[in-house]
Amino acid sequence: MQFLTQILSFFLHIDTHLGSILQEYGLFTYVILFLIVVCETGLVVTPFLPGDSLLFAAGAFAARGSMDVVLLFFLFWIASILGDALNYSIGRRIGESVYSWRSRWVSHEHLERTRRFFLVYGGMTIVIARFMPIVRTFAPFVAGVGKMPIRTFMTYNIAGGLLWVTLFVGGGYFFGTLPFVEKNFSVVILAIIVLSVMPGVVMWIRKRVQSV
Repeated sequence: MQFLTQILSFFLHIDTHLGSILQEYGLFTYVILFLIVVCETGLVVTPFLPGDSLLFAAGAFAARGSMDVVLLFFLFWIASILGDALNYSIGRRIGESVYSWRSRWVSHEHLERTRRFFLVYGGMTIVIARFMPIVRTFAPFVAGVGKMPIRTFMTYNIAGGLLWVTLFVGGGYFFGTLPFVEKNFSVVILAIIVLSVMPGVVMWIRKRVQSV
């Protein structure tokens, strides 16, 4: 419970934490952010790492002149592509045996939810999942488990990463310095998180209604 509280606090006050990282690590901050995005998208055991909120906050810092927005854009885009590709490769190597695992680190509920997304949306799941925490982490893994053709996967991977980074870094850059946003940054981040998880909530509600 304490761990979840700490994670939530980090998300809601990500601007404060990012500011501290910038002060302490300077240019090395770019490397830290790059690695966070690679891990958040590339490892099924780290879906709790910040994604949308991190991109938005970094974009806002770039608008204030603390970071280079062009460098951020390309670093995040490359990180998102590499992360998904890593996750895909791991899933492809493991194969469908993962569904019989009994592991505390890999959630079967999240695997099954993501598998249902693929049944409905096909390859577009890779793009759609970019905007859904947790599903974003599991989508490339499940694509690998299901042996999606690498060319098909990479097409959706590159396009989805580009759209994701453009919207959130761009959103932070153009709106993050507005007086209302600066004064209510935690509220804005919370709104981003809520909007991101809403599609998953809607699917869960639909499933519950259909099962009644």
